[in-house]
Amino acid sequence: MQDIRNIAVIAHVDHGKTTLVDKMMLAGKLFRDGQDNSGEVLDSNDLERERGITILSKNVSINWKGVKINILDTPGHSDFGGEVERVLNMADGCLLLVDAFEGPMPQTRFVLQKALQIGLKPIVVVNKVDKPNCRPEEVYEMVFDLMCDLSATEDQLDFPVVYGSAKNGWMAEDWTQPTENIDYLLDTILEKIPAPKQLEGTPQLLITSLDYSNYTGRIAVGRVHRGTLRDGQNVTICHRNGSTERTKIKELHTFEGMTHVKTDHVDSGDICAVIGLERFEIGDTICDFENPEPLPPIAIDEPTMSMLFTINDSPFFGKEGKFCTSRHIQERLDKELEKNLALRVKPFEDFTDKWIVSGRGVLHLSVLIETMRREGYELQVGQPQVIYKQIDGQKCEPIEELTINVPQDFSSKMIDMVTRRKGDLLGMESQGERVNIEFEIPSRGIIGLRTNVLTASQGEAIMAHRYKNYQPFKGEIDRRTNGSMIAMETGTAYAYSLDKLQDRGKFFIDPGEDVYAGQVVGEHVHDNDLVINVTKAKQLTNVRASGSDEKARVIPKTVMSLEECLEYIKADELVEVTPKNMRMRKILLDHLERKRSNKE
Repeated sequence: MQDIRNIAVIAHVDHGKTTLVDKMMLAGKLFRDGQDNSGEVLDSNDLERERGITILSKNVSINWKGVKINILDTPGHSDFGGEVERVLNMADGCLLLVDAFEGPMPQTRFVLQKALQIGLKPIVVVNKVDKPNCRPEEVYEMVFDLMCDLSATEDQLDFPVVYGSAKNGWMAEDWTQPTENIDYLLDTILEKIPAPKQLEGTPQLLITSLDYSNYTGRIAVGRVHRGTLRDGQNVTICHRNGSTERTKIKELHTFEGMTHVKTDHVDSGDICAVIGLERFEIGDTICDFENPEPLPPIAIDEPTMSMLFTINDSPFFGKEGKFCTSRHIQERLDKELEKNLALRVKPFEDFTDKWIVSGRGVLHLSVLIETMRREGYELQVGQPQVIYKQIDGQKCEPIEELTINVPQDFSSKMIDMVTRRKGDLLGMESQGERVNIEFEIPSRGIIGLRTNVLTASQGEAIMAHRYKNYQPFKGEIDRRTNGSMIAMETGTAYAYSLDKLQDRGKFFIDPGEDVYAGQVVGEHVHDNDLVINVTKAKQLTNVRASGSDEKARVIPKTVMSLEECLEYIKADELVEVTPKNMRMRKILLDHLERKRSNKE
């Protein structure tokens, strides 16, 4: 029997989790001597590298002193909670990584709570102790208080602490005495994290994630809970809905380093990949052929936010994307449902080309839209809506816990902005020249808040939020107050006309861009919508006068990311997403039609 440790790494966004895993892989000799390929190996897809966040969980294994350590990387954002919940099921312990200056943040709390409920044994790593003004001792106290808050058991509260700097590649017992390497951390893992229990009996494996290979198709990944799985064995798959299906394992792989290695059997406690099964979902159990005994499926929190997805029907339809029809989009959403557990898709009323897609938050859904856009899809999405529930006959809405960290001068502005959106102030704590302010706020209030907070604090604010619970409806919230500027006709925008209209508001287009009638080209300074003609060129005549020939000076356009566009649009607007552009538009493109519908 091989000695194994299964460990999940938990941290807030940007506290150094991926860097630490890279250093562990370096210590486990996964790269050839003298070769350091550790540049964030696990954040392998383009979106993760651009945003610097982990979206999909991945696993690698290293060998340390003859013991195999399976390391599971978990996302830090509560929007990707669906990933977190299933990954933790494979672990026996967790590394809680905390920044030595910031301390535990709201997102850490979310994942840690899930880990403690499952009963994982934590090791606390206080990272970045090489930063100036860090406070490792205080942070240790804060982590202890947090564990007590989350009602950890006595065994969990008796956690070991490791101090160090993952970036500089050292870990030690005492932060004032740096060492040469991270051996102390790896030794602590072997000593403190329990080895998985060896359960004898018929085999059981809960499928917790999917992999895909162009050669072998879908691959089931999970941890063998009990018994031994063998290559070529006949097994039964028990589905979530209670039905069973008999099939055969074609190949078994275990994880070694970054890759799969073929093996003839896997014992209980190890994590493996099963190849050759046809129909299965995450949460199904692979059991004995004769006497199947399924494990309880993974419980996943419900989604809190929904959006309307529809095909692109703008005048520029099909110019930039490869996949534009409703059949393409339907197939792509079905494919996403297989591996994205927290997602729900249902058709909108009786339409065949509109869907209501529900997820954990704006970030969760925008990552899906961004991925589809890069794959060559064209689609349109509506304004994000929160999902209301009726509890005891009362209309309830999701509430989030929001933390804003700003310099003291801006704290009153922040409190004013959040309370206008029906937020309640829970507490304030000053850390040097900055203040940490905690609120409870409806999820509706967070939509579009980030941009305003950054503007009001001159870009200094750090904002984090996580879903808390459902509470009675708090009343109406004022959203964006400014109206839109809408193009009157289709054509090319000219600098001449943009120059003359600049006192009306700010523009989202540059001269020379193609626009169509009904496209939102800017933000009006007043609260009503304004229809403008940006395609009017200068009349070329023979008359020359000093006043008529001045040069057009156009302020550069306001560039908005996908999330900002989704948070910006009003209920009667859509975001058109294509591989090359993102445009905002009115649902009714014709000006007269909009007037008629407003009168009704």
